[in-house]
Amino acid sequence: MTPRIHPTAIVEKGVEIGAGTSVWDNAHLRGPSKIGSNCIIGGKSYIAYGVEIGDFVKINSFVYIPNAVRVGNGVMISAGTIFTNDITPRATDPDITQLLDSGPQDSTLPTFVGDGVTIGAGSRISGGITIAEFAMVGMGSVVTKDVGAFHLVFGNPARLKGAVCKCGHVLVRGSLEGQGRVTCPKCDRQYSYQDGVVSSELESVS
Repeated sequence: MTPRIHPTAIVEKGVEIGAGTSVWDNAHLRGPSKIGSNCIIGGKSYIAYGVEIGDFVKINSFVYIPNAVRVGNGVMISAGTIFTNDITPRATDPDITQLLDSGPQDSTLPTFVGDGVTIGAGSRISGGITIAEFAMVGMGSVVTKDVGAFHLVFGNPARLKGAVCKCGHVLVRGSLEGQGRVTCPKCDRQYSYQDGVVSSELESVS
């Protein structure tokens, strides 16, 4: 199935778009970049060159993704999310005599979003971090540090608030210190955790 691209979208030369992907109104995709199959790119979102997006990714409206961001499969990036890639940005040289190039610099930091992650609406994601698989970032969060697999984080700055299942249901609220085992009450998937590290065990999905 060929990609569906709205007539007002700007798709530059060098953008690879997978089968079944929809690109909605006034989105701007810069090349070279790669968008996987069966994705949704929401209206008025911006994806810079050098970005890689996996398969089955939902990107809502007004999302900004700059250079050096990689997004895995099955990720949800909600409306108004902004990624950054430089923690020491300047517009000009130190003498303010010329604008700096807008392309990647030595200070450009890569960011990776793992498979199955959800990022809530209006979140801000710092450059140079990893959000590991199936983590969930609450809406309006400011994420400045790595987020572990299955972790639930929110706030400004975002802090660990518990753990979530692959299905999105909250498994644990609060601290993940010590060790324990937990079964998702919604889908019966089983997990263990030890000192903040959450692992998916044998799944028994009802």
